[in-house]
Amino acid sequence: MHCVISFSPSHHIKLIHLTISQSTQRYQNKKPLIFIMASVTSATVAIPSFTGLKSTISKPSAVVRIPMAATSSKLTVKSSLKDFGVAAVAAAASIALAGNAMAIDVLLGSGDGALAFVPNEFTIAKGEKIVFKNNAGFPHNVVFDEDEIPSGVDASKISMDEQDLLNAAGETYEVALTEPGTYSFYCAPHQGAGMVGKVTVN
Repeated sequence: MHCVISFSPSHHIKLIHLTISQSTQRYQNKKPLIFIMASVTSATVAIPSFTGLKSTISKPSAVVRIPMAATSSKLTVKSSLKDFGVAAVAAAASIALAGNAMAIDVLLGSGDGALAFVPNEFTIAKGEKIVFKNNAGFPHNVVFDEDEIPSGVDASKISMDEQDLLNAAGETYEVALTEPGTYSFYCAPHQGAGMVGKVTVN
């Protein structure tokens, strides 16, 4: 006896073909069929239980967890990038503020007593502060030449009055130049002695 059984996609058993040998067909015509049907019935009853078990086992929780983990990672990366961006902007702002707060010192009178600005030529950024400092204790001042400054700049607003002097060592005069260009300046009491200077603003 030869029996072929196949399983449909819905996990039910279907009897496709049954062949019984000619020598035993008359004698065992019913019992094998009963036995086969019993087997089929048994299999049919048992299959749903097995299928249910398989279905329960085959539900992979990882299928749900993996996308969530990936999403969490993406969110973490985005959050980190956002924090990094905020930190970078803050750092840039700090640098900008620091740049605006930078200053250059210019001595009025050299260490050996010469009547000169030290340095007498230099370059600064727009808005950078210049601190003129009396170095030797001689009376000095700082006056910008109205004919040698950028057009539109009022020399009186960036210069000391010619009558005002820095008499003591350590006294200072501060000014910030906001217009790009070249500015010439001098010390009124010692201009004739060559105490002049030049600054370029970028």
